[in-house]
Amino acid sequence: MEKQPLLSAGKSESERWTSSYENVGRGGTASLTGTEVTIDEIRSAAAYPTSIHAPLLASPQIYPNEQVVGYPQTTYSGNLGHNVADVRRQVLDEVEIRELLIDHVGHRCCWGSRPARTWNIHAVEDCNVYVGTLETFAEEREIITETEPYFGGEVDGKDKGPELGVWELDLRSEFPVLFVPHKESRTKIPHSEVVEKCSGCAGRGSIVCPTCNADQEPGSYKENQMSQCPSCYGRGLIAHKDGSDTICQNCNGKGKIPCATCGSRGLIKCETCRGGGSFLTRQIAVVKWKTLVARKVSAASGAASVPDDVFHRAKGVQLCNTQAYQCTPAFFADSYFLNKFSSEVIAERVPVPPTARVICERHTISVVPVTRVTMTRGNRSFSFYIIGTSREVYLKDSYPSRFCWGLCPCLEWLKL
Repeated sequence: MEKQPLLSAGKSESERWTSSYENVGRGGTASLTGTEVTIDEIRSAAAYPTSIHAPLLASPQIYPNEQVVGYPQTTYSGNLGHNVADVRRQVLDEVEIRELLIDHVGHRCCWGSRPARTWNIHAVEDCNVYVGTLETFAEEREIITETEPYFGGEVDGKDKGPELGVWELDLRSEFPVLFVPHKESRTKIPHSEVVEKCSGCAGRGSIVCPTCNADQEPGSYKENQMSQCPSCYGRGLIAHKDGSDTICQNCNGKGKIPCATCGSRGLIKCETCRGGGSFLTRQIAVVKWKTLVARKVSAASGAASVPDDVFHRAKGVQLCNTQAYQCTPAFFADSYFLNKFSSEVIAERVPVPPTARVICERHTISVVPVTRVTMTRGNRSFSFYIIGTSREVYLKDSYPSRFCWGLCPCLEWLKL
């Protein structure tokens, strides 16, 4: 299949959107920004198997490796190379810049607003940043054994039918919305129950009393074993200081008392099986759906000091959004840089555990508008950044009007 460019300088806006849907297997049900794709949609697409059972036992190559969705999120004209100053450029005047900084400083308890109000704006630099993500939505299944004491009742064993494999279970009713961060489900595997004897008591439900039958051979015991009365020391009488004796009330004058542990039965209930003598064992399928995310940022030198997490949280403009079983690098007709950046994002795909399989992937590339502002007064200066379409301010510890003497991190840690 020949790749179609995501952005083409020779087409109008309507032609670009039309060409983007030429290879879509779902006929116009593309996943737009902010729209969730349900499991019913992905089952109806050509990239998902009709059956969810038997094909899962085979190789994952049953899915065709083609792009399900590929389209531009906005319209650009000209060259999308290293210079992105003309791509949704943030046009900010001095008043807006100062208002954004004053608002940011106002949320700091011990920062003064005078530098934001009075210092000169020395330079305003556009240093937009590319953010690429590859989301791998995977389903992981594993089997655990669950055991509980058995006290009778119906057993769903192999005599009721064949035991299903973990990937043969029909879990369509549990399937979540695609690219949900995490969901876990537990399901009993049909016909997997087995009744087994308790190894602690050999199926009897009771064990030999360790108090009155400690000297017996393993597995044998004696009933009516009595122990010496601790009150009268076996005499049956209690001696008094005046020389008189009275009958011991603890043993009723017998001098011996029954075993306090088992009541002289010689046996006590097996705590392992709770006296049932058997265990009911069943297989439980633990199914986890999760989205593995690989992220990459390409920042100009002017924005290199900003942490990548700031750009990942920022709102930008999507250049592409493709979805497939296994995404391939995006193709831009007029930008070698974006093609290379997309390939680097794909190359950082998060490994999938051997007990999991891939449902589908989603690859996005966005450009985040970043403006670096430098303010000066005399020989002093500081810089801050206005990031994203929401114009969030990022300012490191270089702000000149601070009165906390370095205590702000401590106050934030103490949540004061």
